[in-house]
Amino acid sequence: MREADELRVALPGRLAAHDAELLIATLCRLATDPEPAAQAVTLTVLGHAFRRFALLPHAALIVKLSRADVPVELLRQAAARADDDPPWRPALVVAREKAGEETAILTVRPWQRLSYLPGQAVPVSTPHVPGRWRWYSPANAPRPDGTIELHVRAVHVGSVSVSLAYEVRPGELLWLGPPYDTGQHLRDGDLLLVAGGTGLAPLRALVEQVAAAPDGRRVTLIVGARTFFDLYDSIALDKLQCAHDWLTIVPVFSDDPHADPAEQGDAVTYALRYHRTHQQVYVCGPPAMLAVARRWLPLAGIPGDRLHLSDLPRP
Repeated sequence: MREADELRVALPGRLAAHDAELLIATLCRLATDPEPAAQAVTLTVLGHAFRRFALLPHAALIVKLSRADVPVELLRQAAARADDDPPWRPALVVAREKAGEETAILTVRPWQRLSYLPGQAVPVSTPHVPGRWRWYSPANAPRPDGTIELHVRAVHVGSVSVSLAYEVRPGELLWLGPPYDTGQHLRDGDLLLVAGGTGLAPLRALVEQVAAAPDGRRVTLIVGARTFFDLYDSIALDKLQCAHDWLTIVPVFSDDPHADPAEQGDAVTYALRYHRTHQQVYVCGPPAMLAVARRWLPLAGIPGDRLHLSDLPRP
């Protein structure tokens, strides 16, 4: 990439070749990908890069070399919000499991261990789509071997998800950015977890966190899917339920006429059937599901301080 070479000449010793290439590619994506959620994750990564490599005094030069139309002030603000975590680290794909027509489960091992908490989200990028980042939440609590499960459903307007779900294979590298607290960290008390689609991932990680240090709390996990065939990760869920008597897992199908009548409905409505006043309630799923939960669950009597919806940054 010619721009990366120019940057390394202009700032000798600051960036390795792969860092310069990824920085330039990410800057270019920020300039060409105006969707707010995409800009937010990209700015999160860039903020850490500018802080980590002490690039702020050279921000205007870097933007000029990248040929990207990016306001320098955005980069300064992003760097001010960043902590000392690296902006990215390579991770080897060690396993891939097809979990449905549009869903894949990737197991990756970062070269440098990633410190994160269950419920957090991590920026992910693939060399198939250089410089484009999207949020994914690890589906497991931290493991001794450092591996991380990513649950990916292909969104056909989303090039990163399509690449991860269909193209990426074991032996390839991904890039993982710094973890971000979505507000879905573990709190005291019994839990009611409501998952839609791959929103299951961070909630399964919370279940694993409880399982690692049982403390007498009870956990109910409602797993919503359109049909039985859209329900993925069922083997892992069955193992969790068989291993822990404090865990209740409830599958719910919104559009499956062959499901048992007791399992037909939407996950948010089902949450009200299982809700008890002392529970902490977590909801994670597609935007439409979160919008319904944000509007109706408080009206149904769930206090705001006990309702925790996935909250990712905005630019």
